[in-house]
Amino acid sequence: MELFSGDYFLNFFMRYLHVLVGIAWIGLLYYFNLVQVPALASYGDEAKARNITLDKLARRALWWFRWAAIMTLGTGILITGQPTYYDNFLNWDGGNSLNAKNAVISVGMIYAITMAANVWMIIWKNQKVVLANAVNVLGGGQADPNAAAAGRRALLASRQNLIFSVSMLWFMVGTAHFYGESFDNATSSDALTYLIVSVVIGAILQLNALGKLGGTAATNKLLWPYESHKNALITSGILWLVLYVFSEVLFA
Repeated sequence: MELFSGDYFLNFFMRYLHVLVGIAWIGLLYYFNLVQVPALASYGDEAKARNITLDKLARRALWWFRWAAIMTLGTGILITGQPTYYDNFLNWDGGNSLNAKNAVISVGMIYAITMAANVWMIIWKNQKVVLANAVNVLGGGQADPNAAAAGRRALLASRQNLIFSVSMLWFMVGTAHFYGESFDNATSSDALTYLIVSVVIGAILQLNALGKLGGTAATNKLLWPYESHKNALITSGILWLVLYVFSEVLFA
Protein backbone atom coordinates (compact mmCIF):
# COMPACT_ATOMS: atom_id res chain seq x y z
CA MET A 1 0.00 0.00 0.00
CA GLU A 2 1.35 3.37 -1.04
CA LEU A 3 0.42 5.04 2.26
CA PHE A 4 2.74 2.73 4.19
CA SER A 5 5.72 3.08 1.90
CA GLY A 6 8.71 4.77 3.51
CA ASP A 7 8.31 8.31 2.22
CA TYR A 8 4.54 8.59 2.51
CA PHE A 9 4.45 6.89 5.90
CA LEU A 10 6.91 9.29 7.51
CA ASN A 11 6.25 12.43 5.50
CA PHE A 12 2.46 12.33 5.51
CA PHE A 13 0.98 9.66 7.77
CA MET A 14 3.16 10.53 10.77
CA ARG A 15 2.27 14.20 10.32
CA TYR A 16 -1.40 13.26 10.18
CA LEU A 17 -1.12 11.26 13.41
CA HIS A 18 0.91 14.06 14.98
CA VAL A 19 -1.86 16.57 14.29
CA LEU A 20 -4.60 14.12 15.35
CA VAL A 21 -3.15 13.26 18.75
CA GLY A 22 -2.01 16.86 19.18
CA ILE A 23 -5.64 17.98 18.86
CA ALA A 24 -6.58 15.52 21.61
CA TRP A 25 -3.77 16.74 23.87
CA ILE A 26 -4.26 20.46 23.45
CA GLY A 27 -8.05 20.09 23.38
CA LEU A 28 -7.96 18.42 26.80
CA LEU A 29 -5.51 21.06 28.04
CA TYR A 30 -8.09 23.71 27.15
CA TYR A 31 -10.87 21.62 28.67
CA PHE A 32 -9.06 21.38 31.99
CA ASN A 33 -8.16 25.06 32.14
CA LEU A 34 -11.27 26.65 30.65
CA VAL A 35 -13.99 24.22 31.74
CA GLN A 36 -13.15 21.72 34.50
CA VAL A 37 -11.11 23.84 36.91
CA PRO A 38 -13.54 26.82 36.88
CA ALA A 39 -16.47 24.40 37.21
CA LEU A 40 -14.95 22.61 40.20
CA ALA A 41 -14.26 25.98 41.84
CA SER A 42 -17.98 26.77 41.56
CA TYR A 43 -18.96 23.63 43.51
CA GLY A 44 -18.48 25.55 46.76
CA ASP A 45 -19.08 23.28 49.75
CA GLU A 46 -20.12 20.32 47.59
CA ALA A 47 -17.04 18.36 48.63
CA LYS A 48 -18.52 14.95 47.83
CA ALA A 49 -19.63 16.05 44.36
CA ARG A 50 -16.20 17.51 43.73
CA ASN A 51 -14.43 14.31 44.74
CA ILE A 52 -16.77 12.18 42.63
CA THR A 53 -16.05 14.41 39.65
CA LEU A 54 -12.32 14.08 40.24
CA ASP A 55 -12.50 10.31 40.56
CA LYS A 56 -14.91 9.53 37.73
CA LEU A 57 -14.36 12.34 35.22
CA ALA A 58 -10.96 13.92 35.80
CA ARG A 59 -9.22 10.55 36.17
CA ARG A 60 -10.44 9.45 32.74
CA ALA A 61 -9.67 12.80 31.13
CA LEU A 62 -6.17 12.77 32.61
CA TRP A 63 -5.53 9.32 31.15
CA TRP A 64 -6.28 10.55 27.62
CA PHE A 65 -4.47 13.81 28.32
CA ARG A 66 -1.13 12.34 29.36
CA TRP A 67 -1.05 9.61 26.71
CA ALA A 68 -2.05 12.06 23.98
CA ALA A 69 0.91 14.17 25.09
CA ILE A 70 3.23 11.17 24.77
CA MET A 71 1.83 10.28 21.34
CA THR A 72 2.23 13.86 20.16
CA LEU A 73 5.82 13.93 21.36
CA GLY A 74 6.56 10.50 19.91
CA THR A 75 5.15 11.22 16.46
CA GLY A 76 6.98 14.55 16.46
CA ILE A 77 10.27 12.80 17.17
CA LEU A 78 9.61 10.34 14.33
CA ILE A 79 8.94 13.22 11.95
CA THR A 80 12.01 15.22 12.90
CA GLY A 81 14.16 12.09 12.80
CA GLN A 82 13.68 11.71 9.05
CA PRO A 83 16.76 12.49 6.95
CA THR A 84 14.67 14.67 4.62
CA TYR A 85 13.26 16.68 7.52
CA TYR A 86 16.70 17.06 9.06
CA ASP A 87 18.15 18.25 5.76
CA ASN A 88 15.34 20.74 5.14
CA PHE A 89 14.92 22.25 8.57
CA LEU A 90 17.51 21.26 11.13
CA ASN A 91 20.80 20.83 9.32
CA TRP A 92 22.26 24.15 10.40
CA ASP A 93 25.87 23.12 9.78
CA GLY A 94 25.20 21.53 6.41
CA GLY A 95 23.59 22.89 3.28
CA ASN A 96 21.03 24.96 5.16
CA SER A 97 22.17 27.70 7.49
CA LEU A 98 20.10 28.74 10.50
CA ASN A 99 17.24 30.87 9.18
CA ALA A 100 13.85 32.17 10.25
CA LYS A 101 12.07 28.87 9.63
CA ASN A 102 14.73 26.91 11.50
CA ALA A 103 14.47 29.28 14.45
CA VAL A 104 10.69 29.34 14.83
CA ILE A 105 10.19 25.58 14.45
CA SER A 106 12.95 25.06 17.03
CA VAL A 107 11.20 27.40 19.49
CA GLY A 108 7.90 25.61 18.88
CA MET A 109 9.53 22.24 19.47
CA ILE A 110 11.24 23.38 22.68
CA TYR A 111 7.98 24.80 24.03
CA ALA A 112 6.13 21.59 23.11
CA ILE A 113 8.76 19.36 24.75
CA THR A 114 8.57 21.51 27.89
CA MET A 115 4.79 21.15 27.87
CA ALA A 116 5.02 17.36 27.56
CA ALA A 117 7.52 17.28 30.43
CA ASN A 118 5.11 19.34 32.52
CA VAL A 119 2.33 16.85 31.83
CA TRP A 120 4.23 13.84 33.11
CA MET A 121 6.71 15.30 35.61
CA ILE A 122 4.52 17.96 37.25
CA ILE A 123 0.83 17.70 36.41
CA TRP A 124 0.35 13.93 36.52
CA LYS A 125 2.75 13.46 39.42
CA ASN A 126 0.74 15.86 41.56
CA GLN A 127 -2.69 14.92 40.24
CA LYS A 128 -2.10 11.36 41.41
CA VAL A 129 -2.00 12.76 44.95
CA VAL A 130 -5.23 14.69 44.35
CA LEU A 131 -7.02 11.67 42.86
CA ALA A 132 -5.87 9.35 45.65
CA ASN A 133 -7.12 11.86 48.20
CA ALA A 134 -10.53 12.02 46.48
CA VAL A 135 -10.90 8.23 46.59
CA ASN A 136 -9.77 8.12 50.22
CA VAL A 137 -12.22 10.80 51.34
CA LEU A 138 -15.10 9.20 49.44
CA GLY A 139 -14.29 5.97 51.28
CA GLY A 140 -14.57 7.70 54.63
CA GLY A 141 -10.86 8.32 55.23
CA GLN A 142 -9.10 11.46 56.35
CA ALA A 143 -8.14 14.07 53.81
CA ASP A 144 -4.49 14.13 52.77
CA PRO A 145 -2.97 17.43 53.99
CA ASN A 146 -0.61 17.37 50.99
CA ALA A 147 -3.42 17.25 48.42
CA ALA A 148 -4.05 21.00 48.27
CA ALA A 149 -0.38 21.82 47.66
CA ALA A 150 -0.14 19.07 45.03
CA GLY A 151 -3.21 20.43 43.28
CA ARG A 152 -1.72 23.90 43.33
CA ARG A 153 1.53 22.71 41.70
CA ALA A 154 -0.41 20.84 39.02
CA LEU A 155 -2.58 23.89 38.36
CA LEU A 156 0.40 26.22 37.92
CA ALA A 157 2.05 23.86 35.43
CA SER A 158 -1.20 23.33 33.55
CA ARG A 159 -1.77 27.05 33.16
CA GLN A 160 1.82 27.49 32.05
CA ASN A 161 1.12 24.92 29.36
CA LEU A 162 -1.93 26.94 28.33
CA ILE A 163 0.30 30.03 28.07
CA PHE A 164 2.88 28.16 25.98
CA SER A 165 0.30 26.51 23.73
CA VAL A 166 -0.75 29.62 21.79
CA SER A 167 2.80 30.47 20.70
CA MET A 168 3.75 26.82 20.24
CA LEU A 169 0.87 26.26 17.81
CA TRP A 170 1.70 29.52 16.03
CA PHE A 171 5.24 28.34 15.39
CA MET A 172 4.19 24.83 14.37
CA VAL A 173 1.77 26.15 11.75
CA GLY A 174 3.77 29.25 10.88
CA THR A 175 6.92 27.38 9.91
CA ALA A 176 5.32 26.05 6.73
CA HIS A 177 2.70 28.72 6.09
CA PHE A 178 4.06 32.05 7.31
CA TYR A 179 7.81 32.23 7.93
CA GLY A 180 8.74 31.58 4.34
CA GLU A 181 9.76 33.81 1.47
CA SER A 182 8.84 37.07 3.22
CA PHE A 183 11.47 36.31 5.86
CA ASP A 184 14.27 35.09 3.59
CA ASN A 185 16.36 38.16 4.37
CA ALA A 186 16.88 37.03 7.97
CA THR A 187 20.53 36.29 8.72
CA SER A 188 21.80 33.36 10.72
CA SER A 189 22.70 35.80 13.47
CA ASP A 190 19.14 37.15 13.53
CA ALA A 191 17.72 33.65 13.69
CA LEU A 192 20.06 32.60 16.49
CA THR A 193 19.22 35.74 18.46
CA TYR A 194 15.52 35.01 18.08
CA LEU A 195 15.95 31.42 19.17
CA ILE A 196 17.97 32.33 22.26
CA VAL A 197 15.69 35.17 23.37
CA SER A 198 12.53 33.10 22.87
CA VAL A 199 13.95 30.16 24.83
CA VAL A 200 15.10 32.45 27.66
CA ILE A 201 11.63 34.01 27.90
CA GLY A 202 10.10 30.54 27.99
CA ALA A 203 12.57 29.38 30.64
CA ILE A 204 11.76 32.33 32.89
CA LEU A 205 8.03 31.61 32.62
CA GLN A 206 8.60 27.92 33.29
CA LEU A 207 10.73 28.61 36.38
CA ASN A 208 8.05 30.99 37.63
CA ALA A 209 5.33 28.36 37.20
CA LEU A 210 7.45 25.88 39.16
CA GLY A 211 7.68 28.36 42.02
CA LYS A 212 11.41 28.93 41.60
CA LEU A 213 10.98 32.73 41.58
CA GLY A 214 9.25 33.19 44.92
CA GLY A 215 7.36 30.02 45.77
CA THR A 216 3.95 28.66 44.81
CA ALA A 217 1.85 30.48 47.42
CA ALA A 218 -0.96 32.74 46.20
CA THR A 219 0.78 35.64 47.94
CA ASN A 220 3.55 35.51 45.33
CA LYS A 221 2.64 38.38 42.98
CA LEU A 222 4.73 36.87 40.18
CA LEU A 223 2.14 34.10 39.92
CA TRP A 224 -0.55 36.49 38.64
CA PRO A 225 -0.57 34.79 35.19
CA TYR A 226 -1.71 31.53 36.79
CA GLU A 227 -4.28 32.68 39.33
CA SER A 228 -7.18 32.35 36.89
CA HIS A 229 -7.79 30.97 33.44
CA LYS A 230 -8.49 34.53 32.27
CA ASN A 231 -5.07 35.66 33.47
CA ALA A 232 -3.48 32.71 31.70
CA LEU A 233 -5.28 33.56 28.46
CA ILE A 234 -4.16 37.18 28.70
CA THR A 235 -0.57 36.09 29.35
CA SER A 236 -0.67 33.64 26.45
CA GLY A 237 -1.73 36.49 24.16
CA ILE A 238 0.99 38.77 25.47
CA LEU A 239 3.64 36.08 24.99
CA TRP A 240 2.48 35.44 21.42
CA LEU A 241 2.42 39.17 20.64
CA VAL A 242 5.93 39.71 22.02
CA LEU A 243 7.34 36.78 20.05
CA TYR A 244 5.51 37.74 16.87
CA VAL A 245 6.56 41.40 16.96
CA PHE A 246 10.11 40.35 17.77
CA SER A 247 10.12 38.05 14.73
CA GLU A 248 8.89 40.88 12.49
CA VAL A 249 11.63 43.19 13.81
CA LEU A 250 14.41 40.64 13.28
CA PHE A 251 13.27 38.72 10.21
CA ALA A 252 11.21 40.98 7.94
